[in-house]
Amino acid sequence: MGIDFIIAAIITVVGLTTPILLAGLGELVVEKSGVLNLGVEGMMLVGAISGFAVTVYTFNPWFGVLGAAAGGALASLLFAVLVLQLNSNQVATGLALTIFGTGISSLMGLSFTGRIVVPFLSVFPESLAKHEYLQLIFGYSPIVYFALIMVPLTTWFLKSTRAGLILRAVGENDLSAHSIGYSVIKVRYAAIAFGGAMAGIGGCYFSMVITPMWAEKMTAGRGWIALALVVFAGWRTGRLLAGAYFFGILMALELYAKASGFSFLPSQFWAAMPYAMTVVALSFISSRGTAGANAPACLGKPFLPST
Repeated sequence: MGIDFIIAAIITVVGLTTPILLAGLGELVVEKSGVLNLGVEGMMLVGAISGFAVTVYTFNPWFGVLGAAAGGALASLLFAVLVLQLNSNQVATGLALTIFGTGISSLMGLSFTGRIVVPFLSVFPESLAKHEYLQLIFGYSPIVYFALIMVPLTTWFLKSTRAGLILRAVGENDLSAHSIGYSVIKVRYAAIAFGGAMAGIGGCYFSMVITPMWAEKMTAGRGWIALALVVFAGWRTGRLLAGAYFFGILMALELYAKASGFSFLPSQFWAAMPYAMTVVALSFISSRGTAGANAPACLGKPFLPST
């Protein structure tokens, strides 16, 4: 196992990790506000097609990322209206959002099937981005650096800012937060929109970086992995980062097993592992009533101030 293989493996893991890290961070903030949104996969697909379409028409990948964030946020706000204004069941509505996002992205992508865009790769000079060793630092898409920066920023926001403390208070005891004058609905709207934007950016990483072309269902269930990641991380950003790279390594092992033809276990086993662990995490949510050790107390519960 040479140094070239190790460098290639690290770059592959980082690339596979970035979209689930972005979506997981967004979902963590949403759940910290007391809302359970199972529609991450749908929002990622909407972001993937939105970012791709904007990039095709503007020839500017930066605008494409903004378009992906806007697409994901708009999809999430549809969920927000249903669960916050109409008090619909959060689990059922989140599943419906996934189905909706899958369908609408396929419809929007009909005219883009087979088209390609210039990959949104490193913006650093080629001498750095393609250097034998320095590519480990400078050889990534700007979306990768954005995802890594968002980890400490999210931690700082939740723990050290007034807005973050209010968001956490809403997630722990919405009635108490409401009684002292905070708008629970507005806080949750903002959190849901942020989660949608992050999922959208994570989705466009597939259509603009990993495979810079449009294909239906190209996120391949990564949204469900992001949901499981939040549970595995205990609703903590540092653990979320570590868990995201753990999932990234599992997915890289699948690619290695397929490419090399050598593995102690077949590639199908490694392909199934992230999703098997996702099922375990979602089962945990169901069996414990979303009341894990660090889960927000109001997670998944409707806000009913009149009762």
